[in-house]
Amino acid sequence: MQDTARRLKEQGYKKPVLWLSPLGGWTKDDDVPLDTRMAQHQAIIKNGVFGDTEVVLGIFPSPMLYGGPREVQWHASGRVPAGITHYIVGRDPAGMKHPTENANQPSLGDDLYNMWHGQMMLGLNPVLNKQVELLPFKFASYDSKAGKMDFFDPARADDFTSISGTKMRKMAADGTTPPAGFMDPEGWQVLVNYYQSKA
Repeated sequence: MQDTARRLKEQGYKKPVLWLSPLGGWTKDDDVPLDTRMAQHQAIIKNGVFGDTEVVLGIFPSPMLYGGPREVQWHASGRVPAGITHYIVGRDPAGMKHPTENANQPSLGDDLYNMWHGQMMLGLNPVLNKQVELLPFKFASYDSKAGKMDFFDPARADDFTSISGTKMRKMAADGTTPPAGFMDPEGWQVLVNYYQSKA
């Protein structure tokens, strides 16, 4: 969202407004609950993570169906009536693991969809492409040289550390402090408090 604000200003938008719209419907039992995610979002907005760019925080009342590319299109098209002009889409926003053939087999471990299928399908959708401008982004990682999250640069691969959502939740549950600049400290503490309360 920070990068999107920068790009929109470079395109000549004087006061772009970002819409942070977390899913408010059902998610898997091991996902972070909505009230915790909302508290995190409120913390990062309050603490100026988006600089001088105005941010609207509004729940998107949809369940997470883990439906891959089809769900990515629903996420985008479901926001069009709210007046969006641009839509950010990254990697694996609604992926799911490949099912096993029967209960006695170990998981195949592979995702059912390629991590970029959602982004690709949005790019091919002729209706959505006329309604909104898609803003695809590449893989983001922690840049240890810059001390912040940034888009992965293969030329400096050793400077980047991938901190997935799964790894982040494990760090919070274990009480491990992430590197400085990974997340707003107050937003991180919200997540830590949630996992401590579960313990």
